[in-house]
Amino acid sequence: MNEALQRLRGNGPAQLVLGLAIGVGFGACLQIAGVTRYDVILGQLLLTDFTVVKVMLSAVAVGTVGVYLMRGAGLADLHIKPGSVGATVIGGVIFGAGFAVLGYCPGTVAGAVGSGALDALVGGVTGILIGAGIFAALYPRLEASVLGVGALPTATIPDLLRVNPWAVVVPLVLAIAVVLYGIELAGL
Repeated sequence: MNEALQRLRGNGPAQLVLGLAIGVGFGACLQIAGVTRYDVILGQLLLTDFTVVKVMLSAVAVGTVGVYLMRGAGLADLHIKPGSVGATVIGGVIFGAGFAVLGYCPGTVAGAVGSGALDALVGGVTGILIGAGIFAALYPRLEASVLGVGALPTATIPDLLRVNPWAVVVPLVLAIAVVLYGIELAGL
């Protein structure tokens, strides 16, 4: 890692300011893309508006290339957090329930609150806080039972395949581009 990054890692206030700036930028991008609007999210759930899928797939493609470019330049390290099938299922159920009931995910809640949506502020932020509190209260029991079921590997797909990362990144980005093009052709 270069010296400037090392200094940033040791500077808590600078990290907070950088995190806030990136968060505001992310929220602005979500707002510009339209995915903070309830009708767009509802359209995605009803499979009539694929704006959310297009934004997410674009983010996956750009993020994947960016991470591996930064990693190759020595500007980033990957630290894969251990996961499990149990944790993924529990997280998916919680996420899906909130998404289905309110029509927002945590990222779009923040973007919608930033744009003044009261339903996101009252329902979304309240739901996030209550859900986080319930999960925290149940965590010891969940950790001992469900969360550890079906441990997942702590390696990237290129590491598991023992190939150069770009042998996975390039086909993935090309596949995403084909899917995005198909969605556009279909008029979704």
